Amino acid sequence: MAVVALVLLLALVLGGLGFALHVLWWIALVVLVVWLLGFVFRGSGVGGGRRNRWYRW
Repeated sequence: MAVVALVLLLALVLGGLGFALHVLWWIALVVLVVWLLGFVFRGSGVGGGRRNRWYRW
C-alpha cells in the first residue's frame, strides 16, 4: 500500500512540475515577442548619443 501511495505522490509531483514548466514556456514566449517588438517599434531618440544601441537601459 505504501508503494502505491509513493507512486501516486510521485505522479502528482511530476504532473505539477510539467504544468509549471509548460506555463513558464508560454511566459518566456510572450517575453520574447515583447522584446522583439521593442526592436521594431523603438524610437529614433533611443540611445542618448550612442549609435546602434540595442538595449534601453
